[in-house]
Amino acid sequence: MEFDLSELKGTDCSKLLNSTTVPRPIGWLVTMDAEGRTNAAPFSYFNVMSPNPPMVCVGISSRADDIHKDSAANILATKQFVVNFVNYENRHKMNVGGADFGPGISELEKAGLTPAPSTKIAPPRIAESPAGYECELAHTVELGNSRYIFVGRVLVVHIQDEMMLDAERLYVDTPKLDLIGRMHGGGWYARTTDLFEMPRLSKDEVEAAE
Repeated sequence: MEFDLSELKGTDCSKLLNSTTVPRPIGWLVTMDAEGRTNAAPFSYFNVMSPNPPMVCVGISSRADDIHKDSAANILATKQFVVNFVNYENRHKMNVGGADFGPGISELEKAGLTPAPSTKIAPPRIAESPAGYECELAHTVELGNSRYIFVGRVLVVHIQDEMMLDAERLYVDTPKLDLIGRMHGGGWYARTTDLFEMPRLSKDEVEAAE
């Protein structure tokens, strides 16, 4: 079947896109407003887009009444954010941050999370997260109705010491991160534990197998 998205409402478009673009990594964003109050919220319209320059993108929708979500308002105000990654152990604490608290309410406190100082920006990291990126806003794409795509430049990468196989050679024990991803529907997630290896083929190897 095919679906012309120009003929569908946005909520119906999301059903198709969210059910087929899976799993999606979760950007657990920590932002800070102009008064220094922190906000933490998970977003699965997120990914790394370039290693050089190191850039990430995150899409943030609006509230039901078309006003800014706190994360979007804070990024617009301060031009800074931290992307924390969600492991299986912290799944319930991440879920707390997805609740629709009002402005000025700290999801970090609600979830019992520990803020850790960042190196180059004001918003803190989440100490319990196995990895995180300090980011500064590079570009803003306004989609209308208080919806945005934010492009951030990664300034600093934080990885817990025990997650490194060889720090000198930058080898990360990726399976040990035990990250989760967003799946379909209202509450389905995936673990990054069912892995298989398939080395990339060269042109000569492909042609030799023909």
